[in-house]
Amino acid sequence: MQAKLRRIISFQKVLLLSAATLFLISCEDNINEVRKINIKELNPVGEATDFNLKYTDSGKIKAILISPQMLDFSHLEFPFTEFPKGVNVTIYDNQGNKSFVTSNYAISYSGSNLIDLSGKVKITTHDGKMLETEQLYYDQKNEWFFTQKAYKFTDKGNVIEGLGIDFSKDFKTLDTQQITGVYSL
Repeated sequence: MQAKLRRIISFQKVLLLSAATLFLISCEDNINEVRKINIKELNPVGEATDFNLKYTDSGKIKAILISPQMLDFSHLEFPFTEFPKGVNVTIYDNQGNKSFVTSNYAISYSGSNLIDLSGKVKITTHDGKMLETEQLYYDQKNEWFFTQKAYKFTDKGNVIEGLGIDFSKDFKTLDTQQITGVYSL
């Protein structure tokens, strides 16, 4: 009788252990599913290839932005638009003169109106001024560029190199930091 009772108790232990294991395994799956729901994935809500945007004001083209790829992350708490394969921007002034901005990567933050250009950033103006750097920020609201990275600024054969520069969109106001080079006034 005791042997039969021991077998029943052993069977109950095995059954209880099996049930507990199944319960824990199924709970783990549910916990992982809940975790997935609570994590916002960093996936774009929109994507465009061979992107070509023309910005107009009062019927006049003010800028043309061309990029091989645009990713829209406007659904996030801090929305942004990413151009992982770079941008080529043509900017027109009121007289129709063209200036050009290129970079290997760009990201535009909607909330702060800040654009981060990086990777071989180059600005060339219609009158021959050129700025080259590895990273450059543009404050759209104040129409102001700035960087703390090394840069090279060329104007009519004069070359200035340095670390850190701030300047207005039209290059009329420049605030250079650590500079080297010769510049004729």
